[in-house]
Amino acid sequence: MVNVTLNVNGMSCGHCVKSVETSVGALVGVQEVKVDLAEKKVSVAYNEDALTVEQIKETIDEQGYDVVE
Repeated sequence: MVNVTLNVNGMSCGHCVKSVETSVGALVGVQEVKVDLAEKKVSVAYNEDALTVEQIKETIDEQGYDVVE
């Protein structure tokens, strides 16, 4: 299991949190997703044999939020 924390812009409410948690949580290989709205961070625990961090970033982007480096 690998843990990654991503900086994500554009999240501003509970709906944003639910959107990201639901979409990322549905990816095969994801064990846990936590969104810190105040810090604008998304933490994901996932199996790196089943999923890449790029796929996680793409999923967040598809929800309308910007992952920043």
